[in-house]
Amino acid sequence: MGTIVLSGTAVLVILGFGNNLYWLAAVAVLFLYLRYGRDASASSGGAGGGSSSGGSMPSDYRAYRDRRDMQAKWERRYRRERPLESRRQQREKSS
Repeated sequence: MGTIVLSGTAVLVILGFGNNLYWLAAVAVLFLYLRYGRDASASSGGAGGGSSSGGSMPSDYRAYRDRRDMQAKWERRYRRERPLESRRQQREKSS
């Protein structure tokens, strides 16, 4: 997938000498690939057959679980560093 994106970007750069809009398209393609393409290919490539972990797990659930765990980590840190604010928030929720 990466070679297709890079070759397409090279073609857009070559065409960009005649029309500057192609330069913008090349930058947009690279941005979208770096933003979304590499993450998707890396997470699906890491799953492989799924036999080493005992079962296959969808990558979207893994991403959800990672986000959930990170949020819980930040909430624990906030409660630890700001005990008065966290008590006030718990009081407001209960009433």
